[in-house]
Amino acid sequence: MKIRFQADADLNHVIVLAVLRRDPTVDFRAATVAGLAGLADEEVLALSARDGRLLVSHDHRTMPQHFARFTAENSSPGLLIVPQHLAPTSAAEDILLIWHATNPMEWTDRLYYLPV
Repeated sequence: MKIRFQADADLNHVIVLAVLRRDPTVDFRAATVAGLAGLADEEVLALSARDGRLLVSHDHRTMPQHFARFTAENSSPGLLIVPQHLAPTSAAEDILLIWHATNPMEWTDRLYYLPV
C-alpha cells in the first residue's frame, strides 16, 4: 500500500504539480479538489484523517499544535511540514522519496519537518 497525500490550502500548488509531473502514479490530492480553502486546521486534519491521507502543509506556526491536539484523541495518517523557502523541486524530490521508500503505517500520528 502506498501513501496518499493531501495538500493543505497553504501549500504551494507548484509542489503538487512537480510531484505529479515526475510520477503521475502518486496519489496527491490538491486542496482545491478536497475543498479545503477557508477550513480551520482542525477540520483539515479531520478530513485528511477520514480520507486516509498524509497532510502536506507549509503551516509550521499553527498546524503542529492542532496536530498534537488532534492526535491526542484521534489517529492521523500524519503531517508533513514543508518549509516555505524550500524550492518546489527540492520539496517534490523529498515527497517522492517518502512515497517510494516508506509506507503509510510509518507515518501514522507522526509529524515530520522536511529539512532545509
